[in-house]
Amino acid sequence: VFLLAAAFRFHHIDHPAAVVFDEVHFGKFAAYYLRREYFFDVHPPLAKLLLAFQGWLVGFDGQFEFENIGDSYIENKVPYVGMRTLPALLGSAVPAVVYAIMRESGYPRIVGLFSASLVLFDNAHVGQTRLILLDAPMILFMALAFYSYIRFYKLRYSEFTRPWWTWMTLTGVFLSLTISCKMVGLFAFLSVGTAVAVDLWNLLDVKRGLTIKQFYRHFAARAVGLILVPAVVYLFWFWVHFTVLTKSGTGDDFMSPAFQQTLQDSPLTALAEEIRYYDTLTIKHKGTKAFLHSHPERYPLKYDDGRISSAGQQVTGYPFNDTNNYWIVEPTREVPPSGRGRIVRHGDVITLRHVGTNTTLMTHDVASTTMATNTEFTTWDGTCANEQECEIRKRDVQFELQIDEAHAGQQWMTKSGYFQLVHVPTRVAMWTHVEPPLPEWAFKQQEVNGNKNLKDRTTFWFADEIITDPSKPVDLARPKKEPRQPAKMSFFRKFFELQLLMLQHNAGLTDSHPYASGPINWPFLLSGISFWTGRAETREQVYLIGNIVSWWICIMASSVFIGILAADQLAQRRGLEPIPTPVRNRLYNTGGFFLVAWLYHYLPFFTMSRQLFLHHYLPAHLITALVAGVVFSFLFCGDTINYPVSVADLRTRRRPRSRAVVGKGMILAFVIANALIIAGFVFLAPLTYGTPGLSAEEVHNRRLLSTWTLVSLSLSLSGPPLKRLTLGGTAAFRQVRRETLRRSQGHMQRDEISASSCRFDSSCYIPHRAAHGSRPPPPRLVRVCAETTRHPFAGDADHFSSSSVVLYHLGPRC
Repeated sequence: VFLLAAAFRFHHIDHPAAVVFDEVHFGKFAAYYLRREYFFDVHPPLAKLLLAFQGWLVGFDGQFEFENIGDSYIENKVPYVGMRTLPALLGSAVPAVVYAIMRESGYPRIVGLFSASLVLFDNAHVGQTRLILLDAPMILFMALAFYSYIRFYKLRYSEFTRPWWTWMTLTGVFLSLTISCKMVGLFAFLSVGTAVAVDLWNLLDVKRGLTIKQFYRHFAARAVGLILVPAVVYLFWFWVHFTVLTKSGTGDDFMSPAFQQTLQDSPLTALAEEIRYYDTLTIKHKGTKAFLHSHPERYPLKYDDGRISSAGQQVTGYPFNDTNNYWIVEPTREVPPSGRGRIVRHGDVITLRHVGTNTTLMTHDVASTTMATNTEFTTWDGTCANEQECEIRKRDVQFELQIDEAHAGQQWMTKSGYFQLVHVPTRVAMWTHVEPPLPEWAFKQQEVNGNKNLKDRTTFWFADEIITDPSKPVDLARPKKEPRQPAKMSFFRKFFELQLLMLQHNAGLTDSHPYASGPINWPFLLSGISFWTGRAETREQVYLIGNIVSWWICIMASSVFIGILAADQLAQRRGLEPIPTPVRNRLYNTGGFFLVAWLYHYLPFFTMSRQLFLHHYLPAHLITALVAGVVFSFLFCGDTINYPVSVADLRTRRRPRSRAVVGKGMILAFVIANALIIAGFVFLAPLTYGTPGLSAEEVHNRRLLSTWTLVSLSLSLSGPPLKRLTLGGTAAFRQVRRETLRRSQGHMQRDEISASSCRFDSSCYIPHRAAHGSRPPPPRLVRVCAETTRHPFAGDADHFSSSSVVLYHLGPRC
């Protein structure tokens, strides 16, 4: 099984010799590891570390950054075949582990081979695990975790022996390795965790004869092997991650200033300056990166909802650098004219004077524009009607500087520390938000207001820059800006900061994508993903789609299994026993575990608002292959099973052994099913490997469902002004954007095409004009009756010949 899987993955592994789909990301991360430059990603580090290690082994120097899909590996001398070898090897082991899982669960060889073939001959598994991607190690570790748990559970009558401890510990290790590759590994934890909880519940039963002390011993052992050990392993890979990435890189801006200062060559350690009273600053919000801004325009006295404002000067958040972002830090106490006594420190009470209008920042007990529960921020020009009002205003402009995680007396620095500006009289923190923006009278800028929740992490700001005034004398006591040594930060502070950011940004991946799809589509293969497209004349393309025979067998088997369980429960309610007890136990224990694991790996995606793709279903598809094996055995083995499954001891040795009877009907069903599965794999193989090229008719024939978006169109751009466009297929009309690019003498030219309406299975003429020059106008939207698509990354520079066309869907999946 392993050798067959390896043959499928290594077949044409050198094609395409260009960056494919998410190799753009994970190849780039491998390069960053080799250059030791810090980067940020939403996934844990293990799989990326493995790819980087493989790159180092095969001589990759990390200089190629995988910038665009289609960038040539050959031209850039990248050892891409060697880098793809590791995922291919790991992916090759997966079908073998599937076979081993079924065998260890007590099923005959033919059932193990049936489950393994559903994964072995699956185009999606082959396509996803032969590229520089994270899925191969993650899926393998998940399968090994299930295998290890089954081996552990079979030793339940030999508790606390060396094999018992070994397999329990391996279960924890593989679970940790799974989640160390991708956060979706948490679903494997939940699957095994549910089985362990049920096992412990059964151990607590008085009929098992365990004392409470013995039960606690079982509980403690599982806590060590399945919680503590995985936690240590998970932390270890982050320790390696931080140890390797010691230099400043593209991920700096995601991290806190304290974190950034731990990196070599960080701009913060080079540019940070201590802030002194009467310095002129620009201040930026941590979350939105908007500058604290003010201008002479004032709030309207009465808002549209009838509320009244102070009609004071507007204070807003502004995304661009501007002189109206300048603020002077002023003390509320006497400070020396020069020297270290002028340094602003954590806990100081300060005021901020706006340079452009010579007014002082303040807030007061007036509701803000968009939030009636928050206070309005405005400025005070120093005038007042009477002495009492002056005293109130002098308090309203006072703010306490609270630097994040600072010690008493810590100096305030630019770039390198977040702070809250807490209003002294009302104890609200200065805050800004993007939505909703202020109305037109404030130029749609961000509102700045007072937030009562001082624990809100979005109330933090940072001093961006000290603005020097050439007309003022230089403060000779101020130290010069000089690069400093990287600061120290504890591992756990780094870990928790990164972990929180990973979760936040993972949930924030909500942008639309032409090839994103919902979970309801996945089991039925209603859509795939265009990974790469080559020359238009040959229609070479890598299109991630599963073997429709394999996937439909799996989902039908899962449905049948649920039906069997429901029918058995109904029969038992009527006093009937249609299934022998040993068969029922096997069906519920093994099949039930697999079914629960499938639900854990599938249903949570329905609750996610982030971008989702077909490849997110691959772990669940593997599990449905296990369920399919259970159903296959139940339907064709009848009431004969391998028994007992658990390792024999005094409590199981007396039970009679039995072996499942493999009849001719089962063999015939196996042969027919595998013939169909193999035929489906071979039929879709050109889309998996991207070679050989196909004719338009052959592409159309492989479009088994109307929702599959395959490239079956080519267009020549040379010749007379009227171009002939040939379209194939029978799908419904779609609106698409056509953007044709070609390389010419070192610069890019854009040919704009407008099209009249045309029909499928026919040809039509479209007027064509070329826009020359190095800065072409943007493409216009045109309506073309096309059913095909190129790669979705409009922002990336797709590389293709001068006689090809790019089509972007503007339909419901855009």
